[in-house]
Order: sequence, then structure tokens, then C-alpha cells
Amino acid sequence: MTRVRWGILALLFLATTVNYLDRILLGFLIPAIRDELQITTRQYGYITGAFQVAYTVGFLGAGKLIDLFGSKIGYCASLVWWSVAAACHALATGAVSLGFWRAVLGLGESGNFPAAIKAVAEWFPKRERALATGIFNAGSNVASMIGPPVFAWMNFAFGWRMCFLVTAATGLIWLVLWLWLYRLPREHRGVNAAELAHIESDAAQESAGPTARLGWRDALRFRQTWGFGIAKFLSDPVWWFYLYWLPTYFFDVRKLSLEQIGWALPFIYLMADIGSVGGGWISSWLIRRGWPNGKARKAAMALCAGAMPVAALAALAEHVVAAILLVSIATAAHQGWSANLYTTTSDVFPKSLTASVTGIGGCLGGFGGLLFSALLPGYVVTHFGYTPVFLTMGTFHLIALAVVHFLLGDMREIEA
Repeated sequence: MTRVRWGILALLFLATTVNYLDRILLGFLIPAIRDELQITTRQYGYITGAFQVAYTVGFLGAGKLIDLFGSKIGYCASLVWWSVAAACHALATGAVSLGFWRAVLGLGESGNFPAAIKAVAEWFPKRERALATGIFNAGSNVASMIGPPVFAWMNFAFGWRMCFLVTAATGLIWLVLWLWLYRLPREHRGVNAAELAHIESDAAQESAGPTARLGWRDALRFRQTWGFGIAKFLSDPVWWFYLYWLPTYFFDVRKLSLEQIGWALPFIYLMADIGSVGGGWISSWLIRRGWPNGKARKAAMALCAGAMPVAALAALAEHVVAAILLVSIATAAHQGWSANLYTTTSDVFPKSLTASVTGIGGCLGGFGGLLFSALLPGYVVTHFGYTPVFLTMGTFHLIALAVVHFLLGDMREIEA
């Protein structure tokens, strides 16, 4: 049997890496940027909020358009948009212009996960999807590992503006590979009969009747859509908080230099990589051992959610090394959670709706991120410090787990 599907997964992994390189760059370089552009802590909260608003709104349109035009064209359009926006960050002259380009970036980057989740549903059977999602989602952590030391060196050698131009260029290189290599399984010359049968092995179990005619708005009728969306609303802000605020937390509270942060963050996100792949592997392993999809997904998610309150104690740790280790648990647990939560859309909904439902959930997750990781932290950190935010974030996944249990149920495919 050929293994073309893993090559396609490598492309999704690379795209997600590029997506997050563009996304994390501002958070890492903000100690240098804010001095040159005279940006306050509260203004930084507004700038991240601009990205989050656009990202939130963009999810709805991106999911619908990707289901309409397909994952290949949808991914292309999204990546070109966000790469151009990333390059334009180099033109920023103050908080307003920087916030504008963050918003434009957010619109484009909202297409990454709907397109990648749809491509995974097209190329992998259900028993491999959580693992595949965990692997491509690990690209977000690889970006956070390799980015900081490279950005620290580039900022020292060439200045922060060049960093944005370089990351934007990596996206255009990926675009060439995507256009050259991506096809649907039945259209791909490299896929033999055995691999195609493996990819389509769920076909006999998936209903092709009424659910195949469902539209984007019809999905809102199902409690499963809201279960996925509310879980994203509650859990996504935790990741956004760490992504946006860790560099400033280490710089302002733990008194690390930019160079020291550049080496601390790769370790944290290496652990997140392990969590992303490991979380997807756990549920896939349980399914191979005969567990129902829903039970396997929820078991893996419960393990991850239970680790989050412990990890939140990073804010109370006396030594910086202990804080880094606890934050590493948080990022690993969240990514393991995310690999399984994303996969529920392809477990429950037909392939024609996978990107749309992912977009709906992404929109609610983005709104949660805007509220709990962009706007409120800017105020809370300014007046009360980081500790209340850390401790609050530690509870969100457990609440989201209860929502998943009651609204997503056994995660069987929906019936119209």
C-alpha cells in the first residue's frame, strides 16, 4: 500500500507551521517593537484584539468558502492573503497601523484550520484522523520552537521589520508545493488501489442520504455544532493567552532577557508538540482497540483537561524553571485536547460540512480568545498582574469537557 496520505499530511504540517510563524512573531518581538513604536500594554491588548476580531469573523466565511470551492483552492487563497498581510507588518509606524495589519492577517489566517481539517477528512479514515490532526497541529508548536531563536538573531542582525518579510516569503514557497502536489485521493496518480480502499474504508458507515444535502445554516440546528463551538469558546482562549502573553510575562515578571525567552519558548512548545501528537495518538490507539469513537475522544480529552488546573500554578511557582515546566504541561495538554476536539467535526458531520462546522467553532473560539486572551488580560494584567489570569485559565478546559459530554454525546454521525 502506498503512503501518499502522509505526504499530504506533511504539507498540512508545513502550512500550519508557516501560519503560526506569522502569528507568533508579534508576540515575541513586542518588547523591541513597543519601544520603537511607543506601544503601551493596553494598546498591545487592543492590537491583539484586532487580530482576534478579524480571525473570529473570518472563520465563518472561510469555512463556508472552503466547503464551496474545496480544500486546494481555499488553502491557496487563504495563504496568499495572510502572507501579504504578514509582509505589510514591516510598514507599521504606530499602534493604529500595526493593529490594521494584524486585522488583515487575522482574516487570512482563519482559513488554515478549516482547510486542513477538511483535507484530513478527505485523506484519512476516522481511526487515523485524530493522530493526523495532532501531527499537522504540531506545526503550530514547531513554529513556536524554531521561531524565537531565529527571530532573536534576525532582530539583532537586521531589525524586527525584516523578520516579517522573511516569514511571509516562506508562505509563498509552500504555495508552490501545494499547487504542484495536492489532489483528492481518487485524482492522485500516486495513490494505489490499496491505499484508496484504506482511505475510503469508512464510506460504508457514513450516511450519504439527508446529511449530504445539509447547508451551512442547517448545521446550526444540531446540538453537536454548539457543543463543538462552545468547547472552542472555552478552551481556545487558554492557547491564545499563552501565545500572546508568555513573552511579556517572562520579560516583565520573570525578568528574562529577549535572548533567554528565545530559548525558553522552544522547550515549552516542544512539550506542546508531544502533547499534540500524543493526544491524537491516544484516541486513535483506543479506537484500534475497539473503543467507540466518542468514548475514545472523550477519554483523551479528559486526561488533557485534568492537567490544566495543575499547570495554572505556574503563576505561583517561585523559581522560573518550575514556571516553565508547568507552562509546558499546559501547552502540551491543550494541544492534545485540541487534536481530539477538532477531529470530532469529521466524526459527527459529513465531509461536505466539515470545514463549515470547523469555521463555526473557530468563530466562537475566536470570540472567546478576543474576550479572555486579548481584551480582558490587557486590563487585568495592568491592574492586578498575571496571577488571576493564569488561575482562571486553568478551569476552562474542565468546563468545556462537561459541554462536550452533554452536547456532543456519543459523537456518532448526525442524522437529518
